[in-house]
Amino acid sequence: MGSVPHVVEDCLGILQLYSDGSISRTSDDQIDFDNFPIKDDGSVVWKDILYDGKHSLSLRLYKPKYCANNKLLPIIYFFHGGGFCVGSRTWPNCHNCCLRLSSELQALVIAPDYRLAPEYRLPAAMDDALASIKWLQNQTLSEGTTLDSWIKDKSINYERVYVIGDSSGGNMAHHLALRLGVGSPELAPVRVRGYVLMAPFFGGSLRTKSEEEGPDEPFLNMEILDRFWRLSLPTGATADHPLANPFGPLSPKLEPMKLDPLLVIVGGNELLKDRVEDYARKLKDLNKDVAYFEIEGMHHGFFTNDPFSQIANLVLQEIKYFMCRTSC
Repeated sequence: MGSVPHVVEDCLGILQLYSDGSISRTSDDQIDFDNFPIKDDGSVVWKDILYDGKHSLSLRLYKPKYCANNKLLPIIYFFHGGGFCVGSRTWPNCHNCCLRLSSELQALVIAPDYRLAPEYRLPAAMDDALASIKWLQNQTLSEGTTLDSWIKDKSINYERVYVIGDSSGGNMAHHLALRLGVGSPELAPVRVRGYVLMAPFFGGSLRTKSEEEGPDEPFLNMEILDRFWRLSLPTGATADHPLANPFGPLSPKLEPMKLDPLLVIVGGNELLKDRVEDYARKLKDLNKDVAYFEIEGMHHGFFTNDPFSQIANLVLQEIKYFMCRTSC
């Protein structure tokens, strides 16, 4: 008789990979989210929509109940984090974050799910990110009953779209920026104006100082980060893979690429801080329009996990300014 399968990879108790290759994933309704109570004051309405029937992927739309000053609402795409292995639009921290973004920024927020690893390794998540934005384009070009009523609303401005990504979602935002280019011409009449990368989850074979010397964070350590890469990258790939390391030896040269503006945000006490700072600095050296904003003393996920805090207010002010200056 063969040996009993045993756990070889464990992601936060939510996802386990066994020695025989089988996978166990805890359903969202079985996860303990007591640390993240829903904070819904009723100022934002929301609903779920299937955007990819082939892969059974849904997105969640958020819209302010009352529009301030009758202004057209910009659109914000929010891609959740989770190391490409865990996370969902339905998780309370993600839901709270999108409620706050919609209310404070007076925007239609679109929060898509995407396929997760190791069942679906990269580039599956990247493909789904593009598909979710293509869904918006298809909606704007549709007529009659195929057009969602919220998208059809004349108060929505398709020409002011912003992509916000948290952690692995920030990595996805980077790759969307590369794929779509300035003005996102392939999405017309939808137009992306800029990208906000919140502590984007990047990697590399060489450790940075903050990765080597930084203490474990409340929700993150290097063991978890390494595990996420092992499970999400194509089999046999290293952390220098182009989908992990934007400046790796096999990554595309970014100097000739024209990119829409980027806002890069990171906490000062994050393990990823040096890698994120290095990313922003290198893009600036290549004359890209990049703003870097570091919040002293903050750990990974500080905005998504507490979007109603005073620190979150500072982040929202930076995003507001970024949206304002890139709206022309």
